[in-house]
Amino acid sequence: MRLGAAMLAGVLFAAPAAAEMSVATFLAKATALEKRGMMAMFSSDVKPLMAEMKQVTTSYRSEHKAAKAAGRATHSCPPAKTKMGSDEFMNHLKAIPPAEAQRITVKTAFYGMMKKKFPCPA
Repeated sequence: MRLGAAMLAGVLFAAPAAAEMSVATFLAKATALEKRGMMAMFSSDVKPLMAEMKQVTTSYRSEHKAAKAAGRATHSCPPAKTKMGSDEFMNHLKAIPPAEAQRITVKTAFYGMMKKKFPCPA
């Protein structure tokens, strides 16, 4: 049994990070959850969607902070205190043409929204 547990642990910890989610996949899952109303809290799709958004926003903040610290131009220029509701982001995703939504990631869409919403002065 000890060898089996060690092999399982090796597979779990050696597995590559999950691929970034496409906008189409994210929208399909989010739309299905919206239709479930309060029952959506019990869906297995809630955690992956939340994890995707956490990864995307954490990545954005880290890259933005690193660029500023290095004196490089930043991707976008949001104010220090920025709030964005989920409805605003979902509306942005829903405005993406379906063919494009199949091939771009949630991260790419988020970065595009930030650049459009908070452009840096020229």
